[in-house]
Amino acid sequence: MSAGWPAVSYDRWGATCDTLHAHTQVLGKLAVRLAPPEPQLQHAALRLTARGWETAPLPAPDGSGSLVVALDLRAHEAVVEHSGGQVERVPLTPDRPVGEVTREVLAAVARVAGAVQINPRPQEVSWSVPLDEDYEHARYDPGQVGEYFAAATQAALVLAAFRAPYRGRSSPVNAWWGTFDLAVFLFSGLPADPPADDFITRNGADAQLVEVGWWPGDPAIRRRRFSPSRIRRRPASPTPACPRPPPAGTRPWANTSWTGTTSAPPPTRTRRRWSSAAQRSATPAWCAGGTPAWLPAPREGRPPSGEGLGRARKVLASRPASAAAHALILAIT
Repeated sequence: MSAGWPAVSYDRWGATCDTLHAHTQVLGKLAVRLAPPEPQLQHAALRLTARGWETAPLPAPDGSGSLVVALDLRAHEAVVEHSGGQVERVPLTPDRPVGEVTREVLAAVARVAGAVQINPRPQEVSWSVPLDEDYEHARYDPGQVGEYFAAATQAALVLAAFRAPYRGRSSPVNAWWGTFDLAVFLFSGLPADPPADDFITRNGADAQLVEVGWWPGDPAIRRRRFSPSRIRRRPASPTPACPRPPPAGTRPWANTSWTGTTSAPPPTRTRRRWSSAAQRSATPAWCAGGTPAWLPAPREGRPPSGEGLGRARKVLASRPASAAAHALILAIT
């Protein structure tokens, strides 16, 4: 796999992209059905590993242990593995319909770990044919999948480096099968009013957070992109004011958990960190949430500008993960 960033254009690989997206939905449905529920639907997320898209270890339906279901994007096959050592493989090539693969994956899960039923209706996509009946999506070009996997791997490394210094609650680099993106969540520790009442928004957006994601392109935006800083709506209840800057002589104050909804906005200059001791003594837990002062607070009412994101994309295209993550941080400010 190349260390660079392959060109990923939906115009060129759209048919294969949609097929792969549908295959990931089967894994996601299994996670929803078998994993213990977590806040913000985190149990439903998949992971991008050195092999491809995978579930976390899931309880076997028959109680015999755990299983992992994966899309091996190197061998181009679905894999069902049991903690007891049993392994079943389902080929994704040549151009096998999603319905065919779905039924074989569910049959493999039943043989290895016990029968399970999923809701086969696809989610957050433009098509509605049930996954186990889908013969519309079959195109699977291994070369294009390899290019996507190389780019996604680089994006996951950037997101992991971006997330690493955050001391508050955060998610791993999740692979979301509904929107077919990679994303990290940084939580402030405060609740939030979900901006809509549908099931996903009501359950996934009930906490104040910043989300940074990467998409490989779709029919609406036809090229890969990072999307820094989705900031959820205002807290569910009023919160006390965050503190003013520490006394003169200490380093400038910064607070990543602030999202423009508290009564006392932080100062504009927030890039330098002050000592962890000063932070602990000067910043209440409800405000900082244990957050280090490395990420500038988003400006109230101002999403990242197109100019800033454009600069980030240029830098991200040529730098290793740690430098690219730094560029992503600067793009949010």
